[in-house]
Amino acid sequence: MKIASWNVNSVKVRLPHLIEFLKNAQPDVLCLQEIKCLADDFPRLEVATLGYKVEALGQRAYNGVALLSKEPPREIVYGLPGDDGDDHARYIEASFGPPGAEARIASIYLPNGNPSGTDKFAYKLGWMDRLNDHAANLLRREMPFVLAGDYNICPTDDDVYDPVAFRDDALCRTEARARFRALLNQGLVDGYRVFHREPHKYTYWDYQAGRWQRDEGLRIDHLLLSPHAADRVVRCDIDKSPRGKDRASDHTPIWCELAV
Repeated sequence: MKIASWNVNSVKVRLPHLIEFLKNAQPDVLCLQEIKCLADDFPRLEVATLGYKVEALGQRAYNGVALLSKEPPREIVYGLPGDDGDDHARYIEASFGPPGAEARIASIYLPNGNPSGTDKFAYKLGWMDRLNDHAANLLRREMPFVLAGDYNICPTDDDVYDPVAFRDDALCRTEARARFRALLNQGLVDGYRVFHREPHKYTYWDYQAGRWQRDEGLRIDHLLLSPHAADRVVRCDIDKSPRGKDRASDHTPIWCELAV
């Protein structure tokens, strides 16, 4: 099972790149973030011609997450549990794969949290606390799961091109990193780090100041695997090719493969 994650930064604007990625990469499940449209406005027909089903939790003009899959999803969860008053479209989860070898897969768009010290940062930390609680509930089910998406977290200084400049940024603040480590301390595994120990490999490059051209990026898109999923992972990597295209998203896909 090939699982990919990509913050497309507007699915309508990046639709040609999305179609090309689906054709070339052929993921079984693609987790999208920042689709920036309502679920009913998602370009379903275009991806359906490639054999993909779509489940989306959308929001007009910003946020929004989706699951694109070759097989129909089951047991779909719309929204991160724990706060019925949270109307941000940031979490969708479903089951995929044959009985006995199925996996729960979530597409996550974690809050950015900037500027630090504001209500936005408090919302980010609270959202991460809820994610940790939900991960604990998923672990009790003792089935493989993958929490995939844009976490807006650089886990360590190795994951940011300029740690000094980003020291007080919400993506690198101690409080946010501690909550990311709490996920790992529950037993979740950073899929990319299973196969890649080298520092300064990125999934995001800002549009400004030639960050892409100078490879000044951030690793903020992650695939966190439950222990059962980590036992099955056979490869994981970052696909930089979409970021180099005209009118590209500022993020690029990350993917892994699980043995069935």
